[in-house]
Amino acid sequence: MLLLMFKKYVLLSTLFLFVLAGPAWSQNEKEPGDWKKNLFTGGSVSFGIFNNTFLIGANPVFGYSLTDFVDVALQVNYSYNSIRDYNGIFNNKLRQSTYGGGGWLRLYPVRSIFLQGQLEHNFIRQKSIPVLGPPEVRSIDASSVLVGGGYTTGRWGKGGEPFYYLSVLFDVSGNLYSPYTDAFGRSVPLFRGGVQIPLFQENSGRGRSFR
Repeated sequence: MLLLMFKKYVLLSTLFLFVLAGPAWSQNEKEPGDWKKNLFTGGSVSFGIFNNTFLIGANPVFGYSLTDFVDVALQVNYSYNSIRDYNGIFNNKLRQSTYGGGGWLRLYPVRSIFLQGQLEHNFIRQKSIPVLGPPEVRSIDASSVLVGGGYTTGRWGKGGEPFYYLSVLFDVSGNLYSPYTDAFGRSVPLFRGGVQIPLFQENSGRGRSFR
């Protein structure tokens, strides 16, 4: 059942990506292969620490630059996090591994700054370790809505050059099972640093009028 839900989610995310990208393919593309110049890959590592919560993960991406100011991408997630003082009981612990995926949209008002919105659905394996009693293991799934922004070393428009970025995101879904919350359901700042690499970049993106 969980696998079926995950496949449906990835399918919907893929359709969303290509519906958005469709109009861009037909603009300013004189040759059949021009759209390839807008494809990119890359990924990030995640890190979060807040209120007795520790998180680390990796997030490969594959995306498309709609314009010089807008990117969309699909992302695969894997993360591990641990929470101490779980459920407000001193020294109870929770450890969990998370895998899943989703899609994000980035807006670049300037080369070095972006705003980001992201939808995710993750599958989580939890192991709770109480002070008294045996450990318990369970599997759950949770959706997240991440919003935030970040800084880049310089994005020179679609099909430009590779660049590095650092982002800070918060889960605003209010989902208590989200991997991005602490023991009390509060959103944990999620730091992601990574690289974006155009797959078929042009010779130079720096001649553009993009700010």
